Amino acid sequence: MINWYVWLSAVAVYGVFRAWYDNRRGRITPAEIDFFLDRGARHGAGDVNDLTIIRRFLEQDDGREFFMVNLVKYTGDIPHPETGAPTTGQAMLQQYSRSFVKNMLRYGGHPALAARKIGGYVDAWQVPPDPGWNITGFMRYRSRRDMIDMATDPKFNGIHKFKIAGVGETFSFPSQPIVMLLFGPRIWVAMVLLLVAAFIQIALLLK
Repeated sequence: MINWYVWLSAVAVYGVFRAWYDNRRGRITPAEIDFFLDRGARHGAGDVNDLTIIRRFLEQDDGREFFMVNLVKYTGDIPHPETGAPTTGQAMLQQYSRSFVKNMLRYGGHPALAARKIGGYVDAWQVPPDPGWNITGFMRYRSRRDMIDMATDPKFNGIHKFKIAGVGETFSFPSQPIVMLLFGPRIWVAMVLLLVAAFIQIALLLK
């Protein structure tokens, strides 16, 4: 006999997941753009970022998720911003990333891919020489509103110093997949819930 409570519970859990994971607020409004950029400017965002480019990106919001592509080169050994102890740039960035990812999850974002570089440029046309990139990463954001809200949140300022200390060179740009063959959370979370529900159903039938 099918236990519908098991399957309905799985559907309910998946619904809660999608409510968190999907952007349900639509496109960012002009008033929100002004608010977030003003907040960012008050806390020094314009010192390291071009706010004109960020404003244009926000104004072109389509309400969809996107992936930020990051290339990063670590600094060498540097004094830790708080303790003064010699610390590698990689360790500094890892300290930043731990807090950054926790914050991302609050906004429905997460790392989609992180990879270390294992060779020099294979194809390169009309670009500066390889500065010695160490890692690349794709970070998934639920919406452009979530990205700028998180990036300009004053609570986030406390960890930004670790990124500044650990990153020697970097550039980032937003992207949206054209072809994506890897399973995203929308699929694998559903598969896990179905599998768990199936095991529970079988266990109940065997009682």
